[in-house]
Amino acid sequence: MAQPAAAARAEPRGPLRGMRVIDFTHFVAGPYATLLLADLGADVIKIENPRRGDEFRHYPPAMDQLGGEGAPFLWVNRNKKSVAVDMKTPQGQQLLRELIRDADILVENFSTGVMERFDLGYEQLAKDHPRLIYCSVSAYGRSGPFADRVGFDPIVQAESGFMSLNGYPDREGVRTGASVMDIGTSMMAANGILAAVIERQRSGQGQRVETSLYASAMTMVGYSPLQVMSDASWTAGRHGNGSPDTAPTGVFHASDGPIYIACTGTEIYQRLFRLIGREDMADDPELTIKAGRLKHRDRLFEAVNAAFATNTRDHWLARLRHARVPAGAVRTVAEALRSPETEALGIVSHIPHPAGGSIANIRSSVTLEKTPMAEPVAAPLLGAHTREVLQDVLGYSEERIQALKAEGVFGERLTDAPVLETREAAMLRCPFLNPQLSS
Repeated sequence: MAQPAAAARAEPRGPLRGMRVIDFTHFVAGPYATLLLADLGADVIKIENPRRGDEFRHYPPAMDQLGGEGAPFLWVNRNKKSVAVDMKTPQGQQLLRELIRDADILVENFSTGVMERFDLGYEQLAKDHPRLIYCSVSAYGRSGPFADRVGFDPIVQAESGFMSLNGYPDREGVRTGASVMDIGTSMMAANGILAAVIERQRSGQGQRVETSLYASAMTMVGYSPLQVMSDASWTAGRHGNGSPDTAPTGVFHASDGPIYIACTGTEIYQRLFRLIGREDMADDPELTIKAGRLKHRDRLFEAVNAAFATNTRDHWLARLRHARVPAGAVRTVAEALRSPETEALGIVSHIPHPAGGSIANIRSSVTLEKTPMAEPVAAPLLGAHTREVLQDVLGYSEERIQALKAEGVFGERLTDAPVLETREAAMLRCPFLNPQLSS
């Protein structure tokens, strides 16, 4: 039987089509930046160690049907190619310099000094490649007294004061479950790269772009630093699910589940309390002033919870929406994935994976009308595109590739990209998208 349609990639699309990114990043702070570029149409070539690749490949849960790949790696490496090269070999370093020579963008998040040891630092490359945009993502910056420090998302959450804002006042602060600092740093990196692309269109010159976990964390703390610096007596503390600035804001309980309401102003407050039949409180002169609502926070919560307990969450959410009171169900991740909002925005899909079957995909949150985003392609197997890139991008002959292989440049990783099942066939085989299979 003939195999499904070959793995030929769709015609490039997106505003960054035609631009090549050499990706030396791993984990999240870095790979998410190159994911954003890949979704915008850039040709992203991910450079990996031939032995284990990006360590994020091994984060749980491991998916046996996909060759043991971890689901987190699949999330952050969509639309990329994988080239497995041993950077410790002179031949591997030369190969990488040739690959970078005609690239537009390089992104790296190694520890400070690593790229320089391989003669791949910005100053080393920019002399021969002045148009190169070179982005470094670090923990504490590439210069200064803390450039040598290793850092991770939860550490900078703690150091930046971010943790001190989360949780309840009667216990220590808590980190977020999601890697918000990694993702925020990657977004900063991608914005810096795109700004450098625009400047290069004007001047013809590339430049170094830098961001760090710590600097991004101090941004992610929000407006609290300005509050502290503007008022010496101000204490930015923890308020659980509530708000220090507005009331009643927080979690309320219907008869069958919790609802979050953000009551950010007097008009919303009055609409909410008229909705629950408490016109007396809606029109109370003391409660129509923010300071009064903050003073009587407990009383307001008791009134809303008493009303909500009389009916279901869906009942109240429908009425809140009609009354234009900002509110939403408090959901688990699984519930959010199945929600009507997720379905309406087309956020979840399934795409073919080269090791067989299909995988879930969360689409980019950006849509572009005139230059649509790149068609989603599953994260690559380790080294899956090594031969393709060497032949098509660098023009290496088979003899040269085999000679490099014999010298150990690729480890055991020198394969052709697997044939992909068609997207339509994968979707038909997926119980999530084909209810007949799960019946």
